[in-house]
Amino acid sequence: MKALKHFTLSWMAIILFIGLLFWLYEQTTPSYERVDGEETVSELHPDVQEAVDTLIDRADDIDIEVVITDGLRTEEEQETLYARGRENEEDIVTHARAGESYHNYGLAVDYAIRNHDGEVIWDIHYDGNNNGESDWFEVAEIAKDLGFEWGGDFNNFTDYPHLQMTFGLSISELQQGYRPPVEEE
Repeated sequence: MKALKHFTLSWMAIILFIGLLFWLYEQTTPSYERVDGEETVSELHPDVQEAVDTLIDRADDIDIEVVITDGLRTEEEQETLYARGRENEEDIVTHARAGESYHNYGLAVDYAIRNHDGEVIWDIHYDGNNNGESDWFEVAEIAKDLGFEWGGDFNNFTDYPHLQMTFGLSISELQQGYRPPVEEE
């Protein structure tokens, strides 16, 4: 009888411990909102927009003018970009079809640099502020400090103009309707 009581208490302790672990996990895991599949995103996520504004300001402080060349994309725009290089003689610019890009969810932007002649350029070696470092890479470092993932660090398809914030969500989760939380002001 004593052995049965000890066995039962041991299992109760294990179950309580596992329950406590699940509870702690739920407390530390961000809660994602699930939206209706018909809902479309109409602007950048507020945290992404705030980080973009800060990026532009910080780059300006070191004499680099950042130009955001692309932000939120509709699925039609994404399919048009996907077709480039596949349906014509241009270079392939993306491997993401509609719904497969963080741009489609307001979580990504593309950037370029405006040179001192006022031209928007995609020259990753340009050093317009004459400090011996590529302006492009200086901007990428600022962006990473702000929480962006930079396409220049991607392994399979280097995408130097691309910045994204995933909030821990995969494309699959976004396609299922999950969205990062938006803090109420």
